[in-house]
Amino acid sequence: MLVPKESLSEDVPPKEPAFFNPRARVSRDFSIIAYSAFLKNFKGPKIFLDSLAGIGARSIRVANEIKSIEKVIVNDVNQQALEIGKSIATLNQVTNCEFSENEACRFLSLHSTRDGRGAIIDVDPFGSPSRYLDCAIRATFHGGLLSVTATDMTVLHGIFPEACQRKYYGTPVRTIYGNEIALRLILGCINMVAGRMDIMIHPLFVQHSMHYYKAYAKILVRTNTKDCMGYILHCDNCGNRKAVHEVEHTCNICNSKAKLAGPLWIESLHDKDFVDSMISEEKNLTVDKSCTLFLEKCKEEMGMPPAYFTLDEIGHRKQSAPPSLAKIIEKLKETGHRATRTSMNPTGFKTDATITEILSLV
Repeated sequence: MLVPKESLSEDVPPKEPAFFNPRARVSRDFSIIAYSAFLKNFKGPKIFLDSLAGIGARSIRVANEIKSIEKVIVNDVNQQALEIGKSIATLNQVTNCEFSENEACRFLSLHSTRDGRGAIIDVDPFGSPSRYLDCAIRATFHGGLLSVTATDMTVLHGIFPEACQRKYYGTPVRTIYGNEIALRLILGCINMVAGRMDIMIHPLFVQHSMHYYKAYAKILVRTNTKDCMGYILHCDNCGNRKAVHEVEHTCNICNSKAKLAGPLWIESLHDKDFVDSMISEEKNLTVDKSCTLFLEKCKEEMGMPPAYFTLDEIGHRKQSAPPSLAKIIEKLKETGHRATRTSMNPTGFKTDATITEILSLV
């Protein structure tokens, strides 16, 4: 890799002469695993379109590390970034890489024809990806993969709810599990934009770290009418949370006025077969060891209700130190409930038990 020196020395990587974030290395590792797993079963031209590539840290890794990829097109509006990218490609003897200097939506629009679409489209902007979703979906091959990044945490976590409504068509709630609400808002937004074109999405995997959230969704011509959108009801008074399809404002446990996050995606965030394929594919790639544990947690929590609990939350409500994570999960299972770890939080767990049942058990 060739990167601007200031990107490694400053707390906030500068945008000039080109942007590179060294802290996103593990997120790029997950991209390589996901793309490699996806292409194993994809029937069609294996073309990767990187619409906001920067210096090409992700896209040149795709060209260099995924043997099945046929062509990678690295696009950015910053000419200096592209020159660095070309040098990285030369340094790694990458020959299946093309470079494009264009505004992201114009680039994606140029690849929206039947023969020009990509098997995998990546959208990784500063802030919200919402302005690029329409053209990104159009540029994705039927059955292709759209990977979308969001970094506007203050918006997605409820500090600016009006901006979230404007950008993601949904309102967040400030909670301990705000990162899950954020990911569901991103998927909900993709789903609503896709719906205008009579297209449906099938989420395959979501991943987050620090201020960086990424969703991977398969793009398909609409074939069913299942309602995957709804709300997460949250009660500050008793800690109750649940997914609902219709608007509710009253907590069904303590009858207090509850808050609503949404509309957002309330179905599964991960696809079991895809995560299994990622776990299998990871063994053939050079990626961070932390990826394994994260993927195992994703596999465990599939089929669990939205919204997790944390040990800190339970301890605060009981006003005492909670049992260990393993002990809480064990006790919940012993009483007939489902319970698992979650990839969303190292001290978090998901369960079909209510907050009152959890506190009573503790």
